[in-house]
Amino acid sequence: MFENLQEKLSRVFRALTGKGRLTEKNIQEAVRQVKLSLLEADVNYKVVRDFIEVVKEKALGEEVLKSFTPDQMFIKIIRDELIRIMGESNEPLKLIHRPSPIMIVGLQGSGKTTTCAKLALFLKKQGRNPILVAADVYRPAAIDQLVKLGSVVNVPVHTGDRKNPFKIVESAIEHSKDTGYDVMIVDTAGRLHIDEEMMDELVKVKEILKPDEVLLVVDAMMGQDAVKSAKTFDEKLDLTGFIVTKMDGDARGGVILSIKYVTGKPVKFIGVGEKVDALEPFHPDRIAGRILGMGDVLTLIEKAEKELDQEKMRKSAEKFLKAEFTLEDFKEQLEEIKKLGPISSIIEMLPGAPKMDPEMGEKEFKKMEAIINSMTKEERRNPRIINYSRKKRIAKGSGTTIQDVNKLLKSYEQMKELMKRMKKGKLKLPFGIKGFGF
Repeated sequence: MFENLQEKLSRVFRALTGKGRLTEKNIQEAVRQVKLSLLEADVNYKVVRDFIEVVKEKALGEEVLKSFTPDQMFIKIIRDELIRIMGESNEPLKLIHRPSPIMIVGLQGSGKTTTCAKLALFLKKQGRNPILVAADVYRPAAIDQLVKLGSVVNVPVHTGDRKNPFKIVESAIEHSKDTGYDVMIVDTAGRLHIDEEMMDELVKVKEILKPDEVLLVVDAMMGQDAVKSAKTFDEKLDLTGFIVTKMDGDARGGVILSIKYVTGKPVKFIGVGEKVDALEPFHPDRIAGRILGMGDVLTLIEKAEKELDQEKMRKSAEKFLKAEFTLEDFKEQLEEIKKLGPISSIIEMLPGAPKMDPEMGEKEFKKMEAIINSMTKEERRNPRIINYSRKKRIAKGSGTTIQDVNKLLKSYEQMKELMKRMKKGKLKLPFGIKGFGF
């Protein structure tokens, strides 16, 4: 999502890198380029104006001009200000009552109904006992869609009479009290655009529900139109926060950088894919790191801890450090890493990692898997026996070329060499390798 902005800011920082000292002229030009980059990323003009004023004031201060590393000081200022406009830290849900009602609102096409299911799964993994409430009676098949999603995440869906949203919400409140559910996630009516009738209905639903949270689902692809809609929803419903969807798309990033500043309400979650588990708590500092090309190792660690088989990873790590890591272990690692999502999104979280075409990344990943799957158990355990005729057979069986097989084997040999150097203490272990083994 932030690829263009990241690229443009990188150019600004590269222009400053290596200069013994920064002058006022250097900084003025850098600030001008940052301003243009943000405007091109569809960030709200008022946000950009305030952002640039603060950056310029701090960058022209003595702390930067007299610093031994002025370029790094400038990057730090940009990072601090990005965090400031997006919100200082993650703001978790405030679930006070039991059952705790969460009212989900938004325009049609923003991913509102799917987000309800994602949120239910997220809360379920946290030990909560949620129920979904289908109160969108206008969009054709909206209720059926929620029922289907509920079965996917294994969360019950209350549909009531399927006709009257107020009766559906009232019956859901009683049903939740009687059955012991501790969170109610209510999917409300949306339209293609904001209208008075819809807003009046949402206000009435809110009065009946008395929700702990009123969350607006915002489509990142809508740009500044989404920010304008957010202001209107907030004026009518006094929102408690936002869930920004389609963060895995090619939107320019303006919504996530503008919405908190414009409304004063925090982004609480971001949708990072179509699957039901593709919902993450929003951490401004981590997003700032991604924008500046610093990666997001903390989110990667959290994903790994949740999704990966820790026992398998521990055993692989031990084998890796003892230089006993075979292609069979490597195959097992690939299967585990696939659980973290697309390989391109994993690479994006690593600091300084090269950009990867999502399609190319997945293609290479599948190619490696196919090659290893085409080997016999003996070949995977002892790749040294793979001669030319075996390579031909493996290439044919995996739909690849002998060059592809050679490339994989070469990578494996380089990994073995890395293990030996680690074992002899000639190479320091990267931070966290003990915990992951990859």
